[in-house]
Amino acid sequence: MQTLSQQVILVTGGGRGLGAAICQTLAEAGASVIAADLRSDLAEQVAAGIRDRGLEAMALTLDITDDQQIETATQKILAQYGRIDVLVNNAGTDVTLPIEELSIADWDRVMQVNLRAPFVLSKMILPIMKQQGRGHIVNIASTAAKRAWANASVYHASKWGLMGFNHALHVEARACGIKVTAIVAGGMRTPFLLDRFPDIDPNVLQDPRNVADTIRYVLMQPAETVIPEVTVLPMRETSWP
Repeated sequence: MQTLSQQVILVTGGGRGLGAAICQTLAEAGASVIAADLRSDLAEQVAAGIRDRGLEAMALTLDITDDQQIETATQKILAQYGRIDVLVNNAGTDVTLPIEELSIADWDRVMQVNLRAPFVLSKMILPIMKQQGRGHIVNIASTAAKRAWANASVYHASKWGLMGFNHALHVEARACGIKVTAIVAGGMRTPFLLDRFPDIDPNVLQDPRNVADTIRYVLMQPAETVIPEVTVLPMRETSWP
């Protein structure tokens, strides 16, 4: 298996939840991680916690719906590290409402964060990876990309779209030696669910570190092997058969 030592890894939504777990897990594996988040305080808290352990991390304030901010952030990472080996499109949002109550503005915002931003980030970073001769793009999907339930139309649309984008990009990038992987994650004990659904039983959810460990495994595959898609479910998952 490949090592992650000294690989430079950008994680969007890295300030908490799964994003924070990904940053911590990959830093422990030897990577230099960039915790990018809309909230600079959360990003810095994650990065500082990693650095306190003698590992390498940088905090980056980033609104992934702003194309100019993405371009500036990309150049900042290159100036600091000289390369970008892995992009983890993790940041996500949701509005849980029936379609007749869902505003057009909310639809646009969820689609911007969950689908448009991974496209823009990949579009800007893929050429860098091509120049390097290697790279890996990881898209955090969901069981919502495989089936549907009520009051989540925009989330489903964004995650089904992300899966389509992931597999199309896999076909394009594979010919250039760039790997692309979708992580279909089941419910996790993160603020994304626990803050919005206070009645949810945390015992039916999984620790986000388990999903982060799977991402580490995917990234450490030999150069000749790629895993285009992997599903990681808690044993008591209720949104999946």
